Amino acid sequence: MTSSTAPITLARARKTAPAGAVPSPCVGVCRMLPATGLCEGCWRSIDEIVAWGRASDAERLRIWGLIESRQAEAVAGS
Repeated sequence: MTSSTAPITLARARKTAPAGAVPSPCVGVCRMLPATGLCEGCWRSIDEIVAWGRASDAERLRIWGLIESRQAEAVAGS
């Protein structure tokens, strides 16, 4: 996957989130890539984006894990 934005990480997102909150991975670049079905900005699927608002902290952390894995795979495949 090619993204025009820098890789996002949970650690970096936590720096701007309220204490104890699982921050959203949204970076304001909302463009779904047809080739992958993932958002170019946050690396989430549309189902993950839709579910985020009602997701538990555990589910949000699971999604963050998927995001970071996807980014690592993209870098390894470059």
